[in-house]
Amino acid sequence: MQAKDLLQLAEQFGNPLYVYDAEKIQSQYNRLTKAFSKVDKLRINYAMKALSNVAILQLIKEMGAGLDTVSIQEVLLGLHAGYAPDKIFYTPNGVSLEEIEEVNAMGVQINIDNLSILEQFGTKHPTVPVCIRINPHVMAGGNTNISVGHIDSKFGISIHQLPHLLRIVENTKMNIVGIHMHTGSDILDIEVFLYAAEILFDVAKKFKNLEFLDFGSGFKVPYKKDDIETDIEELGKKLSKRFNAFCTEYGKDLTLIFEPGKFLVSEAGFFLAKVNVVKQTTSTVFAGIDSGFNHLIRPMFYGSQHHIENISHPKGKERFYSVVGYICETDTFANNRRISEIKEGDILCFRNAGAYCFSMASNYNSRYKPAEVLWINGEGHLIRKQENFEDLLKNQIPLPIAAATV
Repeated sequence: MQAKDLLQLAEQFGNPLYVYDAEKIQSQYNRLTKAFSKVDKLRINYAMKALSNVAILQLIKEMGAGLDTVSIQEVLLGLHAGYAPDKIFYTPNGVSLEEIEEVNAMGVQINIDNLSILEQFGTKHPTVPVCIRINPHVMAGGNTNISVGHIDSKFGISIHQLPHLLRIVENTKMNIVGIHMHTGSDILDIEVFLYAAEILFDVAKKFKNLEFLDFGSGFKVPYKKDDIETDIEELGKKLSKRFNAFCTEYGKDLTLIFEPGKFLVSEAGFFLAKVNVVKQTTSTVFAGIDSGFNHLIRPMFYGSQHHIENISHPKGKERFYSVVGYICETDTFANNRRISEIKEGDILCFRNAGAYCFSMASNYNSRYKPAEVLWINGEGHLIRKQENFEDLLKNQIPLPIAAATV
């Protein structure tokens, strides 16, 4: 997309505004499937927690993907978007047996990540096809909050608990059809991924009737000019060869599954915000925008970097700015960042705003959530309206008059 397109959308739909480029999502999907074209059975399950707008789910469904979900609400959204139940994988963490049983009744593939629920579910439903999520104890990812495969992680069944796992499966006669792992996000070194894959293969050998192996995702995308990223093509070449060899050893062609979220939608997203005020202090120039961590929390929560451009005056002289929000907290998007000279009323564009941005938005300070627009075939289509005051009050119940007197 070009700056003029983004400015036109901001004028048309207002700001703050999230914009998603359908063509970029498609190209990322094609890139991943091409990298693993040597695998006979490949399945891509989009990790919808990254961006769960129904229109985005429908777009990705048309590309041929399934869904990776982590809650019953995500499952319901997937079904609403038109996904068949057998195209949806459900990988929760810390949920009740009742929620898992409710999702199972919908015909969705269940993935269980702890021994307690595994034993309870297997005892009650021994014939249901179940996937098991293991923890390979591999530290990987760009931030501790998104590194989920290490020894202290709450996710998955430890590989050191494999004897207990096998005993539960034997005692319940469960129908185990898949093994799953996910080590974290922003994994750059493909050798780490390949190392974890060998652990997954070793565990898979313990089960006789598997149908698939789920390798999760966590591929790193570039966040700034000349930034490094996961070499998907090299990973595809090496892992495909090793996976095919394992299938030969196993005696059966298994399905290779990935769960990309950020990889598919991060670079497709743009967040547009207007500059409310330029504030000079003794040492800093602040550019205060009409947004805050209520709309984009990743820089504060993960320390993530989003490239920021002044698309209103892209060729202006660069100066150093600290870009901050309007929330009554310290909500700094960038410190002393070189940006083309900013004036009040300019539109700033945040790149890589497709993943874990709107999906983590809130109404903190009673601010409205922004609109979302999908850019497809050269046109912008509104896929979520900006909230209004009625939305804030929608589920609130006023205090009865009789109870208001104390």
